[in-house]
Amino acid sequence: MRSICLTLPTNRHCPDTIAALGEEAAHAVAHFDIDVHLLVLDSCPPPERAAHAEALRRLPAHPRITPHHLDEAAQRDFLTRVTARSTTAKPALLLDLMLPDGLSYGACTNRAFLIAAALGCESVHRRDSDSRYQSLAGRTVFPVHHELLSLGRRAADALPGVTESALPDALLGRRVAMVGGSFVGEPSVDIGRIRDADPETYHDVVSLWAPEHWSQARKRELVEESFLGAGTEPFTADHSLLTVVDPMRVDMCNIAFHGDTVCERVPLPPARDTIGSDYFLIHLVHDARLPGVLHNRHIVNYHTGERRTDHGFLAYQTRFAKFLLSMRYFHFVYDRMAEAGDTLLDEHGRARPSAVAALARESTGLDTGENLRRLDALDRAYRRLGGRYADFADLLAGRRERLIDEARADIADFALLTEAWEGLVAAARTTPLPGPPERHR
Repeated sequence: MRSICLTLPTNRHCPDTIAALGEEAAHAVAHFDIDVHLLVLDSCPPPERAAHAEALRRLPAHPRITPHHLDEAAQRDFLTRVTARSTTAKPALLLDLMLPDGLSYGACTNRAFLIAAALGCESVHRRDSDSRYQSLAGRTVFPVHHELLSLGRRAADALPGVTESALPDALLGRRVAMVGGSFVGEPSVDIGRIRDADPETYHDVVSLWAPEHWSQARKRELVEESFLGAGTEPFTADHSLLTVVDPMRVDMCNIAFHGDTVCERVPLPPARDTIGSDYFLIHLVHDARLPGVLHNRHIVNYHTGERRTDHGFLAYQTRFAKFLLSMRYFHFVYDRMAEAGDTLLDEHGRARPSAVAALARESTGLDTGENLRRLDALDRAYRRLGGRYADFADLLAGRRERLIDEARADIADFALLTEAWEGLVAAARTTPLPGPPERHR
């Protein structure tokens, strides 16, 4: 019987989300012959962790659902043993990249990938704590249903489980590497107040994540579809498409990857305080022409109140600015991956980490002038907005060189981690985890 890892990384109070995740796990075992490892990676302070532990204890017991609740101390213990067992160099640096002192969207998901390998799981299914499931006629529509119908199967064998296919016949022998949906509700990036206050400035800010050489028309198209997910229309009926999935159509709050094809081969970029750093594998799957399934069981996205506080606002805007700077390197890597196509895969149809690492390392030699101009444009836009945005522009002005250097260092760290990843996964497979929490009966 195959095992899957249904995971929720969190740094915020979310017992209701954990309860809903338990319901999704129950749906999975009720409809499929699988074991579910329900993994909560908890970076919260003790009171919130206690509430999460209680939410896990209250989930109905099931012989094929095993909950795992790991705080950062338990994660560090596991990762320390993994890095020590691996044959890779610089174990202390790798440990820091896996569990940094600061927020990292890529690193938290990388930890889930390694723990899934330790648990013998074939796939990883990720959700987010600032989202919830849709329902129809009182029935919750869980994304895991589409994920388990197709993930890891030969695309030709997955055809009966999808509504339609746009996959070229030449790719039907490859395995389905990714199944995903998007979100409805609030935009994925919390900059909607800029759009409401000044649409022209919103365009100027959002267009900064495009390559500098793009035409104004192409940038305008990007702005119009950026961060909006699947819009606001609620779920009414299932639809799924077997295809090479457009990265703009899926979101990391609603995603599943096949381990042996993708996430046991290449990690996510571990950049600190950078939104979007966890989307890399979606692009890799697309550019390598690996089959995927795009479904419409979209998750509802919402923004937490913490981002509205002065501290939360400055922290989030820093993550957004670092995202814009990271794109100098990622656009280069994405373009080269698109050119590489099938050569990104080995003879077994799996992602080749050496190919990805080489491109990431090559990108570190790019000129930083484009990023300096990005910061100049962002400074002008935020000063036009005034208020807290102007205050952030002052903060940004004092950190310009540091942010430029961090963006380059982040892609170099990604190259290093990618080179070490297969060794870390192999070590994780032989590294035991702490036992599951005690359950209420």
